[in-house]
Amino acid sequence: MTQAAQALPARTASESKLVAGVCFAHLVSHYYMLTLAPLFAFIRADFGVTYTELSLALTAFNVVSAVSQTPVGFFVDRIGPRVNLIGGLLLGSAALAIAGAANSFWVFVAMFAVMGLANTVYHPSDYALLSERVSPRRMTQVFSFHTCSGMIGSAVAPVSLLFMQHAVGWRGAFLCSALLGVAAALFLALQGEPPPLVRAAHAKPHGEEAASASSVGWRLLLSAPILLNLVFFVVLSMAGGGLNQYLVVALGALYATPPTLANTALTGLLTMSAIGVLLGGALAARTVRHSVVACTGLLLTGAASTLIAFVDLGALLLVLTAALSGLASGVAMPSRDMIVRSVTPLGSFGKVFGFVTTGLHIGGIVAPLIFAQFLDHGHPRAVFLFVAACTLVAISTVVFGMSGRRTA
Repeated sequence: MTQAAQALPARTASESKLVAGVCFAHLVSHYYMLTLAPLFAFIRADFGVTYTELSLALTAFNVVSAVSQTPVGFFVDRIGPRVNLIGGLLLGSAALAIAGAANSFWVFVAMFAVMGLANTVYHPSDYALLSERVSPRRMTQVFSFHTCSGMIGSAVAPVSLLFMQHAVGWRGAFLCSALLGVAAALFLALQGEPPPLVRAAHAKPHGEEAASASSVGWRLLLSAPILLNLVFFVVLSMAGGGLNQYLVVALGALYATPPTLANTALTGLLTMSAIGVLLGGALAARTVRHSVVACTGLLLTGAASTLIAFVDLGALLLVLTAALSGLASGVAMPSRDMIVRSVTPLGSFGKVFGFVTTGLHIGGIVAPLIFAQFLDHGHPRAVFLFVAACTLVAISTVVFGMSGRRTA
């Protein structure tokens, strides 16, 4: 009895350290995805390229991530998530540093492709570590912490990157940001981790066993519930990516909104997204109707985007509307994760979350080119209307595709 009582606090402490490390890594991943958005105008002017040309960096990032993330998910399930997560952090840091130091535009684009490869480890490794090594009774809360940490990374990126840009230029901002990933990798490398709860170890099948496991894994990924979640993530990515990456430049083109005010609106949106995730985690723990929560959040996000498209709100209302949009989308995210987890068998978290979250990158491949074309051809209002349309498609995907499925 005494040994059991002593083991429980030790287990809880090691779980908490693991959750902190995974959340730190997720913060870095979202921070790195937002390195271009606040500095878009400065980088574009430095290289002398168009919005469409510079958007190739985002497309390269998402193409590589989309192609590589599912194979990485299989790799994570076989080899283990922790070593993959540390390696991805170090690779992303190196690529960001080279992008900041290089004078060639095409090297810059190539380094964003390498960052896309590094980005593939985060969702498979994060969700595998949390699902396998954290107590089930804490799972909803821990998932909300994980998502919130990513939103915090996105929220602090615009302000901190602009501050560094004014101090040391955009190249210096990239170089300084590269240190963040190194710090997260060291944090994970120097800590222990609790043993897995749901299975004894990461098996390494060989020969016919490996081929059979791969075949079963692909049948799982191509099943209807998993494919429906993939489609949902694609359209969700196009909506969220439009606001996160193009809110600042679209507001400037549509209403001549000063960059400082536009970045404040973006920061408000991303900050309230993080707060919304915590509220959504508490809500997800008290309901099994996760599809209703997700749809309500998306509906409010689309309504806010439509309002911005047609009304010059002024400073205060603009920031408040953007913040409301972020809060609504944040509340939907823990329910989104629980929808995916509910259809995932034990031992398959890496491949399923890797495959489903590939939808974020598929959307990210297409969306930047669409939004950039709107801007290059003088249609900034279309950016916000397209975001609203994407939320409606996402809602219809949930209503008509998931309404009859188990979501808890």
